[in-house]
Amino acid sequence: MIAHLRWVLPLLCCAGAATAAMASTAAAPPPADAARVWAAFDRAGIRASDASGLADRRTGRSVTADDAARIASVSKLAVALGVMRLVEAGRLDLDEDVSVRLGWPLRHPGFPDQPVTLRALLSHTAGIRDGIDYALPLDADLESEMRRPEAWDAAHGPAAGFYTYSNLNFPVIAAVMEAATGKRFDVLMKEEVFAPLGIDACFNWTTCSDDAVARGVVLYDGEGQALRDDNGGVRPACGAIPARDGSCDVATYRLGRQGAFFSPQGGMRISVKGLARIGQLLLGAVPEYLPAARIAEMMQPQWRYDGRNGDIENGYPCALGLGVMILALPDQLAVCRDDPFGDGRTRIGHSGEAYGLRSGLWVDPQGGEGVSFFVTALPADTPRGRTAFTLAEEDMIARARR
Repeated sequence: MIAHLRWVLPLLCCAGAATAAMASTAAAPPPADAARVWAAFDRAGIRASDASGLADRRTGRSVTADDAARIASVSKLAVALGVMRLVEAGRLDLDEDVSVRLGWPLRHPGFPDQPVTLRALLSHTAGIRDGIDYALPLDADLESEMRRPEAWDAAHGPAAGFYTYSNLNFPVIAAVMEAATGKRFDVLMKEEVFAPLGIDACFNWTTCSDDAVARGVVLYDGEGQALRDDNGGVRPACGAIPARDGSCDVATYRLGRQGAFFSPQGGMRISVKGLARIGQLLLGAVPEYLPAARIAEMMQPQWRYDGRNGDIENGYPCALGLGVMILALPDQLAVCRDDPFGDGRTRIGHSGEAYGLRSGLWVDPQGGEGVSFFVTALPADTPRGRTAFTLAEEDMIARARR
């Protein structure tokens, strides 16, 4: 009972009686050996961090704030940074028809005259939806996959500005990056994001150091079943989905034609300290990486919910920039449930959810501070908190802000 109270009390202090009753009857928290890791930072560096639980239950290895986990959709924010670096270098244009770069036509079958742009892809307003599997085998052809009507929102084309969250956008973005540069997506991300920021991170373990691989965090479901990265500290022979014949020769990967193999939508392996470094960049602490105007453009709302122009879930998200989510805009607090911090301040970042993990990177540009976190071994029916976020996410935010 005491362990359960530790889980819910940080939230009950700020919630009403109805929320308190809901929290007290919520499902049990993650098991004691679930990995819970957070970091609090500002422009100057990490102010505090904490880690508890196990990174690997089989070996009993404790998790640390330096251990890399598959961070889920926070990966999208890092991909957006890579895109903005290429835009700044003149290799990409946010408003150009991406078909020009791809060398093959990317078109909504119901709206063939409306071009798809990187701006629309990054803000989830391109008319693409997750109606097909975005985890594609090595020998898949992205052009063929994107011809399928199920990959598109039948009612809304790219020009409509209608929001539908879609993981499938990001294999397309990765393919555009590859076609524009002649380099593989995972290598590009190391060259354009991780190496310049001094972060030991990677997509699907391909470019991380051996030390990072050895200390990777295994992802478990709420029943203790290993779902991802149960690799025994060894780099996997095939980091993603093999070809349909079972082979996994990455030399056969075709630039600009596959896009999904390195999981750009969620496959980044990174520590909370690495996330904090990205957060510092968003706060303006790394001016040599990108001009301030580019960072500001990322954080500028490209889409805002007006009650009709998007498919939001439980009141979140209600605003998007370029590869970033925007929380608690003042004029939307009355209609959206997107303030897990509970203080009404606008924050920029991204959340993540996959394979029993919840994660987040959130910065307060006005206050110049932020938090990064992940928690593992959550059940599929993880209870909601007082906002559109889960109890787990609200609890990790509360821990990092104490």
